[in-house]
Amino acid sequence: MTRIESVDVHDVRFPTAAAGDGSDAINRGDYSATYVELRTDTTHTGAGFTFTNGRGNEITCAAVRALAHHVTGRTLAELNADPVGFHRSLTADPQLRWLGPEKGVIAMATGALVNAVWDLRAKEAGVPLWRLLAEMPTAELVACVDFHHIGDALTPAEATEILDKGQAGMAERLAELARDGFPSYTTSVGWLGYPDDKVRGLARAAYAQGWRAMKMKVGGDLDDDVRRATLIRAEIGPDALLMMDANQVWDVEEAITAMGRLAALDPYWIEEPTHADDVLGHARINRAVAGLTGGRCRVATGEVAANRVIFKQLLQAEAIGVMQVDACRVAGVNEVLAELLMAAKFGVPVCPHAGGVGLCELVQHLAVFDYLRVGTSLDGRMVEYVDHLHEHFEDPVRTSGGRYLLPDRPGYSATMRTASIAEFSFPDGPAWR
Repeated sequence: MTRIESVDVHDVRFPTAAAGDGSDAINRGDYSATYVELRTDTTHTGAGFTFTNGRGNEITCAAVRALAHHVTGRTLAELNADPVGFHRSLTADPQLRWLGPEKGVIAMATGALVNAVWDLRAKEAGVPLWRLLAEMPTAELVACVDFHHIGDALTPAEATEILDKGQAGMAERLAELARDGFPSYTTSVGWLGYPDDKVRGLARAAYAQGWRAMKMKVGGDLDDDVRRATLIRAEIGPDALLMMDANQVWDVEEAITAMGRLAALDPYWIEEPTHADDVLGHARINRAVAGLTGGRCRVATGEVAANRVIFKQLLQAEAIGVMQVDACRVAGVNEVLAELLMAAKFGVPVCPHAGGVGLCELVQHLAVFDYLRVGTSLDGRMVEYVDHLHEHFEDPVRTSGGRYLLPDRPGYSATMRTASIAEFSFPDGPAWR
């Protein structure tokens, strides 16, 4: 019986700001990970993390340490027997819940611990996380979902029906993914801090490598946005998908005005066009861009959506045409399950947000599970990909021809290389001294 004996927390930061990697209309900084290791009385170690940006890591590391006592000393079997109770012990810690509730630093710290438990569970089972979830009995999956505050959008009975239906044809869908990989798009071509020549060269190279969907950052000077979109469109042609991401920088009216000009470049979606919590604002922009583009463009958001309740409202308000989930922003795998099931009920495809430190490694598992067991259609489904920092993980993502290849090692692909932890730990690692 595996018992968690201790929780190790590492402040790991990578110097990405200097090259402009990850730069957008709001964010400049060094990609960082609050990296968690669950030490056990067996040979297995559970690995999890949340993604932050520079000094933010100090706060999330402190939050993980403040929550660690809910995990230390407990057995994996005990946590698995009451997944919702375990999840609530973290999100509703009576002395810490006030800092959320169920959002922000507490949710991110919870996600790091919960993801580490799922990584440990998949390692113990000897399978990758996507397979553990896809092959799990329906009742067990439903028992992992906290329906509190979302019962008006998704009931246990509805979740059961979705998951039961998802068992039909799953073997054929799995064979398809094993043969072809999972559709993807790359964001590596269009960071806002890149000069035009670099953007042009990266777009050309990505197209040659098989990518037929690419994303650029917008939200700076509008003339610059139009110019950069024009040069990317010239490199990738009229048939490839071009997505745009404003990273919340615009007001609602400003977003509609900007898309009035950018619509000429045939964007597939506009991502985070306004404040992440502005559900009604997103709904208004979604209607406006559909009108500007004859329905070809839609709003995508969810990268920093706080929790399942925000996603519920985005879906109920018809505010999004694409739902993006982040493996680390919300409180771990259990909450993502609720979000995937709600998206399936409302008929909105899920395209997980990746990039950062290790997000690609995690969300590939979520996307594969979603297709195999929940959404059951690849129509509109893609996983984001950025070509940064994969070398620091023991089981890095693999792509070919613009598609993710199925991860096949046990766990959640979250284990960071020991040498990378030592090199980039802040402030004492050699990279920072």
